[in-house]
Amino acid sequence: MKAFFISTIMMNLAISDSANEIFDSVIRQYHILDDIRQSFQNSLQEDALNSLLFKKCWIDTVQWHVEDLIRHPKIDPSKGLEYKRQIDCLNQERTDTVERIDDYYLQLFEKIKALPSASVNTESPAWAIDRLSILALKIYHMRQETLRTDIEEAKKVACAQKLNLLLEQRKDLSKSIDELLIDIAEGRKIMKVYRQMKMYNDPELNPVLYGKK
Repeated sequence: MKAFFISTIMMNLAISDSANEIFDSVIRQYHILDDIRQSFQNSLQEDALNSLLFKKCWIDTVQWHVEDLIRHPKIDPSKGLEYKRQIDCLNQERTDTVERIDDYYLQLFEKIKALPSASVNTESPAWAIDRLSILALKIYHMRQETLRTDIEEAKKVACAQKLNLLLEQRKDLSKSIDELLIDIAEGRKIMKVYRQMKMYNDPELNPVLYGKK
C-alpha cells in the first residue's frame, strides 16, 4: 500500500517540463492580442495543478506588461496611479495563486514522514515554480529582442548571450524543482510553507486603510 502511495505521488513530481510548456503557451496566448485589458481564459481548468500554473503565468504576463507601461517617461500621473494600483492587485493575486500551489503540494505530501536527517529547503516548491514562470517571460522577451531589425548587431549579440544564460538558468531551475519534489516525497526534505502575510492590501493591517492617525 505504501509503495503504491509513493508511486502515485511520483507521477505528480517531474512537473518542470509540463510547467514550462504551460508557461510558454500562456505567453503565446497573451501576445495574440497583447493587451493588458484582455479577458482571462484558463484552458486548463479540469486539472487542479495545471489550472493554477496557467493562472499564475497569466498574472505574471499581464503584470510584466503593466510594469513596462508604467515606466513610460511621459505617462499621465493619473494613468500611472491606475497602473500602480493594478500592479498591487496583480501582486496579491500572484501571491494567493502561489500559495494555492503550495496547498496542492501540502495535501499531496501530507502522509509523507520525513527522515530524521531531513532538512527544510530555502523556499517552498510553489515559490520555486514562481521563479520558473518569470523565467519563461524573460526568455520570451529576450528572444524578441534578438529578432529586432532596428538595433545594432552588437546589441542583438548581447541579447542572444543573455538569452543563452536564461535558457541555462531555466534548465538548472527545472532540474532543481523536480529534485526538490522527489526529495520531499522520499522524506529527505520537509514540506514546510511560510505564508507571505502581506499587510498592505489588508484593511485590518494597513494603518492607512484602517484609519490610524
